[in-house]
Formats: sequence, structure tokens, C-alpha cells
Amino acid sequence: MRATATWSGTIAFGMVSIPVQLYAATEEHTVRLHEIHTADGSRVQHRRFCAAEGREIPYSEVGRGVALPDGRMLPLTEDDLARLPLPTKRTITVVGFIDPHGVVPISYDRPYYVAPASRDGGRPYALLVEVLARTKLVAMAKVAIRSRERRAVVRPYRGLLLLQTLRWGDEIRDPGDLAHLVPDVPLSDRERRLAEVLVEEMIGVDDSVDHDGYALALEQLVDAVVTGSEQEEPPQPPPAVDLMSALQQSVDEARSARHPTKADRAGE
Repeated sequence: MRATATWSGTIAFGMVSIPVQLYAATEEHTVRLHEIHTADGSRVQHRRFCAAEGREIPYSEVGRGVALPDGRMLPLTEDDLARLPLPTKRTITVVGFIDPHGVVPISYDRPYYVAPASRDGGRPYALLVEVLARTKLVAMAKVAIRSRERRAVVRPYRGLLLLQTLRWGDEIRDPGDLAHLVPDVPLSDRERRLAEVLVEEMIGVDDSVDHDGYALALEQLVDAVVTGSEQEEPPQPPPAVDLMSALQQSVDEARSARHPTKADRAGE
């Protein structure tokens, strides 16, 4: 993978320190929608405008600041930010090792590949990969990326370490009264059993057919508009049926897809 490191520093656990670099582990592949002026189709531009001077300013005059309680804006220079008393700016600090099931899924944020930054760090890096794989534990850590400190999980992945930042607890919304929207209804044993059978029949996912349906549909729409060809109608939702019938039909279809008949195989 040829990529540019987004962060350089060390992983520190106990007295062990490993020089590493972080690389973005994901990227988007989609048709990008731009803002346009509907009257003539031209692009809409967002300009940097100084409200005090009433004029557009160049990027070279743009800085960063913090709003004070009295409403004043306190400018902060790059030198100010570089002096942040934050040890995690250059260190992924491991605070402990836990079972991965102890991490709430809603906490997961952005993933990064962690690669050794030098040959000297190769041995302790390989040791950390192996010990995490053998113990089936993950490392809980703290790291500052792009001027923000985050909790993070470090785990082995395809021979590398994968770091995934986590949201802080106060960034996760409480569901509040949404649980009351789930009706308190009795479920029959047959409904439960059919649902379990359906789950069993649908175990496993074929990654070869997994793709971004929205991106593909958008590309088809753009092609249809450019060529003036007929646009396909979006699929309609299935008709409403009672729960038992829906479960039974779903089980039958899942079994048919998983175990095709001789006639089905002959037609392929």
C-alpha cells in the first residue's frame, strides 16, 4: 500500500516503546455531488469572508481561535498549539488490555493501519501483534490525532496492528424514550423458532457480491441523464404480509439460495 503517513510517534506499553506511523485504513469511492446554481448549472463556491472588514480574505490570513465566555475570540497560533501539554500527541499510550467484547460497538470511529517506522522497532512490533492474536485481547489506548485526543483500540489485523479511535462517552447520545416505541407484545414459540431457523440459514456473507449500491445507482442515473436513455424505476418495497408468513417465506428463500435444487443448478 503506497500511502502517506497521517501520524508519526510511538506505541508505549509498560517500558516497551515502538516507533510507528499511522495510515488511513479506509477511503471513499463514490460519485461526488457538488452544489450548483439551479438557474444555470454553474458551481457554487464558498468563500472565506471577514465579517468585521466586509471583504473576502485569502487562506493565508485564516487562523484559528477559541471563543471566550465573554464573547471575545482568543487567537491561537500554530506555535501555541504545538506547546499543548498533551503526552499523547506523539505517543499511543496503552492503558490496559481488555476483551474486545467490552467495547460498545457504537463507540467505534475511524480506523488506521499501524506500521513500524523503523527496523529497530520490528521485533517488539511483531511481538505485540502475536501476543494480541494469542490472547485474543485488544489494547485500550489514548492518542491525539489532528489536535484531538481520543481513546483507541489496537488489535491485530492481517499481520499488522489496526488502531481504531473511539468516541468519548459524552459524544454518544442516550436513546432516551425510544425504547418505549418497541411494543410489549407476546411472541409465540413458533415465531421464535422460525426466526432462529432463518438466522441459521443466513449465517455467512458473500463478500464478492458486497458493494455500495448507492454509488452504483448514482452512476447509472448519471449515465441515463447524459445519454438521454430511460431511467430505471426504483424497486418497490415488498407487500405487507403477516409475520408468520413472512418468516416462512424468508426461510424457504434462504434455504433455496443456500441449497439450490438440481433443476436450479442445471439452469445456471
